[in-house]
Amino acid sequence: MTGVERIADAFANASGRAALMPYLMGGYPTLRDSLRIGEACVHAGADLLELGMPYSDPLADGPVIHAAGTRALAAGANVAGVLELARGLAPSVPVVLMCYANMVIAPGAEVFIARLAQTGACGLIVPDLPLEESAEIRAACEAHGLALVPLVAPTTTPERMAAIGEQARGFLYTVSVVGTTGERVAPLSLSERFREILARARVSTEVPVALGFGISTPEQARTAAEAGADGVIVGTRLVRAAGDAPEDPAGAVGEVVAELAASLR
Repeated sequence: MTGVERIADAFANASGRAALMPYLMGGYPTLRDSLRIGEACVHAGADLLELGMPYSDPLADGPVIHAAGTRALAAGANVAGVLELARGLAPSVPVVLMCYANMVIAPGAEVFIARLAQTGACGLIVPDLPLEESAEIRAACEAHGLALVPLVAPTTTPERMAAIGEQARGFLYTVSVVGTTGERVAPLSLSERFREILARARVSTEVPVALGFGISTPEQARTAAEAGADGVIVGTRLVRAAGDAPEDPAGAVGEVVAELAASLR
């Protein structure tokens, strides 16, 4: 089964509810801890995992995830280590790697994608990869059965959203807010905001639509699902939970994931 097929199955097997996709920073607090965090997420009800590759200039990440990546790099996390982490988690759940374009381009798209495919990971998210410059990476992903998952935002024009949605594989990562990742206080119009961006995304693509950025509480996750999200992505809240519980980061993250999973049932 290809990575694209495993992702499709994960959304299909959510059985009428939104799939839950926790984010974890590879190597935070350590590589061993992040493996345990990923396992705790699966045990608590994750349907897929987004695995972040620490990077020195993460333009899409807010302060909490940025700080986690910086700490992971300082602790020795590198591409090889995070790919081994993906290998450890992939048998249990579809893993989608989030990294930045230079990390793929520097060794060569084919080389990087082949290494990723060998881990059993299912897909790749590259937030700073423009649609117009994605052909080589997309071709390598297609050749290895991996999903290249693009992002769209509230500011994406209908024409560009249609072009991006047509190329999407696995799912369409729909950003709920303008700005970087992070926890936010929900405005009264949260449901309407979610519903609007999800409706625009859904008509642009044939793959599932997952909502992320700014979702941190069970109530917000439920609101996203009720607004029509096929999947809900939660990151900063989980990274913060890991940092706030140095004695047992996996246990702390697992508790939050269990609460999020319960809100989607």
